Amino acid sequence: MKKFKIRKDDKVMVISGKDKGKVGKVLKIQKKKDRILVEKVNMVKRHTKANPYTQQPGGIVEKEAPIHISNVALLCDACTKPTRVGFKEVADGKKVRFCKKCNEVID
Repeated sequence: MKKFKIRKDDKVMVISGKDKGKVGKVLKIQKKKDRILVEKVNMVKRHTKANPYTQQPGGIVEKEAPIHISNVALLCDACTKPTRVGFKEVADGKKVRFCKKCNEVID
């Protein structure tokens, strides 16, 4: 099982690609493909057919496409910068993530 340092609902910044510099919330993680879905990042247009059974209209729909997890960095709440993530144990024995720039606990 793959372990990622970025989790769902984390705030991330895109560090490479066409959307470099954009900030968004992680909506979904695809562990098998090493990809994540970030809110309002990597928008693509899809042509959809109308579906009368679900009352869905046809047309051009704009939605997020997944991007590789290596192209994003976690944003620290304390220093508001993209940062690397480390793990450490706190006093009660819990394993938590921390910001490598400001040493602040993220979880």
